[in-house]
Amino acid sequence: MEKTKHSFSYWQWRTIIGTMIGYAVFYFVRKNLSFAIPGLTAEYGISKAALGAILAIVSIVYGVSKLLNGFLADRVNGRWHMVAGLSVCTIVNVLFGFGAMICAYFVGSDYGETFTHALILLFGILLVVNNIFQGCGFPPCNRLMTHWVPPHELSTKMSLWNTSHSIGAFVAAVLCGFIMGQFGTDQSGNNELRERVVANTQSVTSSMDPEAARAYVDGMLQHYGAWQWTFWVPAAIAAIGVVFIIIVLRDTPKSVGLPELPGTVKSGKSREESKAHRQFIWNHVIKSKLVWILALADFFVYVVRMAVLDWGPTFLQENRGLSPAAAASVVAIFEVFGILGMLSAGVITDKLFKGRGQRTSVFCMIGVVLFIAAFCFFPLQTDPLLLCGFLICAGFFLYGPQALIGVIASNQVTRRGASSAVGIIGFVSYIAPIVSGYVFGILADTPSVGWDGVFKIMIIVAVAGALTMAVLWNVKADAYETEAAATDSNKLEEDSLDG
Repeated sequence: MEKTKHSFSYWQWRTIIGTMIGYAVFYFVRKNLSFAIPGLTAEYGISKAALGAILAIVSIVYGVSKLLNGFLADRVNGRWHMVAGLSVCTIVNVLFGFGAMICAYFVGSDYGETFTHALILLFGILLVVNNIFQGCGFPPCNRLMTHWVPPHELSTKMSLWNTSHSIGAFVAAVLCGFIMGQFGTDQSGNNELRERVVANTQSVTSSMDPEAARAYVDGMLQHYGAWQWTFWVPAAIAAIGVVFIIIVLRDTPKSVGLPELPGTVKSGKSREESKAHRQFIWNHVIKSKLVWILALADFFVYVVRMAVLDWGPTFLQENRGLSPAAAASVVAIFEVFGILGMLSAGVITDKLFKGRGQRTSVFCMIGVVLFIAAFCFFPLQTDPLLLCGFLICAGFFLYGPQALIGVIASNQVTRRGASSAVGIIGFVSYIAPIVSGYVFGILADTPSVGWDGVFKIMIIVAVAGALTMAVLWNVKADAYETEAAATDSNKLEEDSLDG
C-alpha cells in the first residue's frame, strides 16, 4: 500500500510538471508573432490594422478550438492529444519563417503591393491553422490533472499549474527579444533597403525626433530578417517539447498499473443520469446569470492583457523608444509579476475574503486602472524605467482576476458543471482580441488617436471590468452547501417514493 502511494505521488508530480512544461512550450509557438511584428512592418510595410485584423480572427478561432477540444479531451488520450497539437504548431512555425520566400516564389517578386497582400494572406492562413491546433494545449492538460489529482487537492495544484502560461510567455519574450536584437543580417549600408524601411516606418518615426528616428531605422537594418528566426528557433524548441511530452506523460493511473482516483472514471451512466446532468448544465451553467457576468468580466480582463502581450513590444519601441531587447524584457517581466500577482490573489482570497474571489478581483482591477493611468499620463520625458515599472505593476494586478474568475465559476456551479462554465468563459474571453487586436490596431495607425488614445481606452475597459466584478460582491464563496441540500432533498423524495 505504501509503495503504491509513493508510486502514485511520483507519477502525479511527474504529470503536473510535465504538463506545465508542455503547455509552456505551446506559448513559444503562439506568442512569437508579437515580436516579429516590428520587423514585418519595417521590411514589408504591413500595417498594424492588417496584423490586428488577423490577430482578432485567429483569437476567435482559438476560442472555438479550445471549446471543441474540451469536449474531445474527455474522449481521447491526453498525451497524444497534446503531441498532435504541438507537432502541427511546430510545422506551421517553420513555414512562418519561410513565408516571405514562399510568397516571393509564387508572386515572382520579394516586395511590392502584390507580394505584401500574398504575405498577409499566407500569414492569415497559417495563423488560423496554428490556433486551431493551439486549442490542443489546455484541454488535455485539464483532463490529465483531473485524472492524477484528487478533488480536495485540485484547487491548490491547479493554481500552481496555472503559472505555466506565464512562464511560457516570459521565456518566449526573453528569447524572441534576444533574437530580434542579435539575429539577422546587417543591411545598414544598403541605401535601397534604407529608403524602403524609412518609407515603411514613416507612421512610427514621424513622432520621433530625427536622431531617434534614425536610430530606429538603423536598428531595423542592422538586424534585417531577424523576424524569421523568431519562428524558427521556437519551432526547434517545440520539436524538443514534443519528444519531451511523449517520454514524460502518461494518460491515466491505469496506464501505468496504478488504481484510478475515485470518481474520475465514469462509465455506464444510465439514461436518466445523463439526462439529469444535461438538465443541470442547462439550468445552472448555460442559463446562469453569474456565469455570463463572469464571462463579461473576463472579456474586459483579456482586452487589457492581450493588448499588452500582442502590441506591447511594438508600442514600447515606437512610442517609448526602447530597443527590441528592452521592450521584450519589459513584456517578460510583466509576465513574472503576473505570476506573483496570481499567487498573491489566491492567498488574499482565502485568508482575507474567505474564498470570495470576486472581492479580490475588484481591488485588483482598481490597481490595473491606477497603474495604466500612471503609465499613460506621465510625460514622455519620464524615466523609461519608471514608466515600464507602472506597466509591470499593472500586470501584477491584472493576472489575479484572470486566475480567480475560473475558480469563482467552478465554485459557484460546483464540479458538476465546472468544465462547461470555464469553457463558456474561455470562449467569450477570446473574443476580446477583436478589440485588442483589430480595433486597437486601427486606432494605433490613426494619427488623431495613436498609442496614447489606445491606452486611455484600456483604462476605460479596466474600469468596466472592476464594475462588472463588483456586481458579484455579496455572492457566497461557493454553492456546494446549496447543492448538498438539493441532493439530500432529492434523496429523501426518492426514499419516500420507494417506501
